[in-house]
Amino acid sequence: MIRDFFKKTPIQQRKNESGKEPEIPTGLWRKCNKCGAAIYTEDVIEGHYICPKCNGYFRMHAYRRIEQIIDEGTFNEWDKDLAFYNPLHFSGYEKKVRELQEKTNLDEAIITGKGLICGSETVIGVMDARFLMASMGHNVGEKIARAVERATKEKLPVILFTCSGGARMQEGIVSLMQMAKTSAALKKHSEAGLLYITVLTDPTTGGVTASFAMLGDIILAEPNALIGFAGPRVIEQTMKQKLPAGFQRSEFLLDHGFVDSIVKREEMKDTLSKILKLHKKECVKECVCNKIEIVNLENIKQIEQLNVEQSKLEGQSVEHENDGESNDCNDEQNKEQLKVEKQEESFVDAWSRVLVSRMDKRPTGLDYINVLFDDFIELHGDRCYGDDGAIVGGIGWFHNIPVTVIAQQKGKNVKDNIKRNFGMPSPEGYRKALRLMKEAEKFHRPIICLVDTPGAFCGMEAEERGQGEAIAKNLYEMSNITVPILSIVIGEGGSGGALAMAVADEVWMLENAIYSILSPEGFASILWKDAKRASEAAEIMKITSYDLQKLGMIEQIIPEKEPATMENIENIKKELEERLLQFLEVYTKISKEALIEHRYNRFRNM
Repeated sequence: MIRDFFKKTPIQQRKNESGKEPEIPTGLWRKCNKCGAAIYTEDVIEGHYICPKCNGYFRMHAYRRIEQIIDEGTFNEWDKDLAFYNPLHFSGYEKKVRELQEKTNLDEAIITGKGLICGSETVIGVMDARFLMASMGHNVGEKIARAVERATKEKLPVILFTCSGGARMQEGIVSLMQMAKTSAALKKHSEAGLLYITVLTDPTTGGVTASFAMLGDIILAEPNALIGFAGPRVIEQTMKQKLPAGFQRSEFLLDHGFVDSIVKREEMKDTLSKILKLHKKECVKECVCNKIEIVNLENIKQIEQLNVEQSKLEGQSVEHENDGESNDCNDEQNKEQLKVEKQEESFVDAWSRVLVSRMDKRPTGLDYINVLFDDFIELHGDRCYGDDGAIVGGIGWFHNIPVTVIAQQKGKNVKDNIKRNFGMPSPEGYRKALRLMKEAEKFHRPIICLVDTPGAFCGMEAEERGQGEAIAKNLYEMSNITVPILSIVIGEGGSGGALAMAVADEVWMLENAIYSILSPEGFASILWKDAKRASEAAEIMKITSYDLQKLGMIEQIIPEKEPATMENIENIKKELEERLLQFLEVYTKISKEALIEHRYNRFRNM
């Protein structure tokens, strides 16, 4: 009843019969620190501590956060009540800490322990701003280091929710050393092949940002959280200039490549659960790695034989052998079909395929991701400068196998093409792709690349940020990645911009895709000083799927009975699914050493 009464009208209009403000029980209402509105406390608690008026986020107590994230009854707290430490004998420090311990019921600015998230076991740490603004002193660093070390021993992932004003001034240089201590513990955890997730909440600043907060394999952030090394007030006072709106907020960091995803608080548990399941060791072992390894390079002939057989079925390699004894009706039908396909191929010139590969209605990388992979989680940023919309990457499931998928992405309209830079990646796009590949290698996930670009972006800013170096680094590192890589050219495969995502164990092409040293227009301009001769150049360049298979540049052609569109993408999906399963069945059996050697020989023999 009292709740209904207070919801009827704004608080300033609620008068009792005497014209006075009604008496409100203590704690029934609270004020939003974002919009200033008075909000019913129970609504705030039930609504994940989010203002129902402006959607602003309240800071959460550590134990409340754990209640919302960890399955009920599964949390086991670690290292509670560490002995107080005052390395500088700072006057009044111990008294302040004791008062906060009594007031907050916390022993320090972080709670650590172990629990389940939707059934997945994890180590978790949650910082609490009520305790000296969650500054990082010795005991905070010690609790994090101990939790990470224990996680390494027990082979468990770690999730840390950060919220901090930075280093703890009362502990001076000792506080500074916690940055190195926690980072070193996380390095050992990473070298053990274990997952580390950070969730950045408001605020995450100073030494915490410059250490464990930004070291996650996956970095998530809550909306509009303040995240930065130097706080905005420090920057404004030092630089004597006003900072732009949104500076150092989560969305700013996402745009600049330092955050994988911004996740709403009410979706956080579900998102963390999906990520944990994609990284479960037993899942990867069961689905991918728990097979007999082909350690002898001789056995890789099995792969080559599969591709030869596939080529025969498509009528693109050698003639189908017949021992003269078979009168099978289906065999005769297959031969007739192959003849028809060959005749059809001869009537489609290279320039026509160029035009088809560039069709606006042709499915993009994201379209194939949506139909082929389940529970795809997009990950953003190169951790250096930005997040390139021309490359989309992340993790998902393919028939219960966790995989990393990276796609070059064109837009579907003018606005989308501007966002995607017309599918021409910048250096940060290639660096994002490589970051995700190295993460896939760490967690033993196969990599599937979808290639579709007219070429790498050649603007002045791309040169300033090292376009050549970024592409070269991809070629260099991909040659030695120890998990299977498959690249599929779905549209245009333009120059080094395409090759930077095609140093793979196998390269496939959709029938109407093209793959070339540069565009036919560019080829004609360079050789003949006449871009109008592009159609002539296309024939000479040998850029179609059929030409490239005959040259030994690609292994398989994915047939398009009609040019690929969203209307017939299901047909291509079925073909790709079957072949992808065959690829994974073969390549996930190969030892790391044999896999690298096979990839090296593939390009060495070209």
